[in-house]
Amino acid sequence: MKLFDAHCHLQDPRIISKAPQLISSAVASGVSAFAVNGVSEKDWNLVKEMGVKYPSVVPCFGIHPWYVAERSPQWFETLKSLFETTPSAAVGEIGLDKGSKGREIDFSDQVGVFRQQLELAKELNKPASIHCVRAFGDLLEITKSVGPFPAGLILHSYLGSAEMVPEFAKLGAYFSFSGFLMSMSEKKAKKMLKAVPSDRILLETDSPDALPKSESGTLYFVEGDPSLLPEEGNSSQDLESNASSGGSMKLPKETLNHPANIHTVLEYVARLLDMKNEELAELSYTNAVQLFSYSGSKLLLERGAADVSGHTQNHSTTPS
Repeated sequence: MKLFDAHCHLQDPRIISKAPQLISSAVASGVSAFAVNGVSEKDWNLVKEMGVKYPSVVPCFGIHPWYVAERSPQWFETLKSLFETTPSAAVGEIGLDKGSKGREIDFSDQVGVFRQQLELAKELNKPASIHCVRAFGDLLEITKSVGPFPAGLILHSYLGSAEMVPEFAKLGAYFSFSGFLMSMSEKKAKKMLKAVPSDRILLETDSPDALPKSESGTLYFVEGDPSLLPEEGNSSQDLESNASSGGSMKLPKETLNHPANIHTVLEYVARLLDMKNEELAELSYTNAVQLFSYSGSKLLLERGAADVSGHTQNHSTTPS
């Protein structure tokens, strides 16, 4: 069973030092590829380096709405030149946010930066990974004016309504699901999932965020996670032991999400869709490979190989 993590942040300062181990253990669990999304100019080079170092990493560059105010006057030129030198890259993470954090950032600024990146993605014929919080009406309006998007859009950690799914799908959108889906009522989540065309379903972790709630009691933990230090009363070994024995333990809100926890997301989404885990894994993997097989992509170049991960396991154990 192969899985494709359609959206994560393995370059995040909270886990970058653990990236070799995280990638290695996730690959060993069956995760063949990771779309690693940059969020600001500060981490684009780090993402680029990860893409060079790990065959399993698909690099993505973009300015996340939370970091719009920090952009430099040259940000767009820098972004365009990165895509010229990194043909394997996709666009992301970009988007709109009217949530508690997003409200601190001027919305017209967010819209301007988002639109520029969206237009660039269309021009380059690359997929774009989109963050949207409490701004789906605005998002639909803008994507309608710029689209359609033959290369695809990824509505990452989608928590929008079932009713909006057909509108976005018509424009070329894929719908990616993470542990955040568990924050939605099961009834609402099930209705929304059933509205998504089967060839547009993706799975992701959004690691190191979006830790899923474990139903089967099997979560992977990030070694050295400060939220799980012994003073909390539990060592990592205790947590692993408790989880593997099916026990439930209240985890701190800040607990880091391991990319191998995509298996827990898979189980949850498969249950709501009345599908077998293997069936959904194959479907979402095929969809992700299709989406990320744009001109210049690693997946397109490695189509002749048996597995998109290539020699990933050898590379991922190399110390950074």
